[in-house]
Amino acid sequence: MTEPDDVFDPEPEAPLPPEDGMCCGSGCEPCVWDTYNLELARYRERLAQWQAREAARATEGH
Repeated sequence: MTEPDDVFDPEPEAPLPPEDGMCCGSGCEPCVWDTYNLELARYRERLAQWQAREAARATEGH
């Protein structure tokens, strides 16, 4: 039987930055860098939430 502590909760993965040449430099809207920066901000939010859950799990066991 699975215990609540056994819930699979992997650390979020950071988005990969655009590769060289993916940005054409012509001011596209949205630019690949705009999309990347949005994904990076979302990743940072998910990471902070995950870190808080991990900290809570660590203190629950003590």
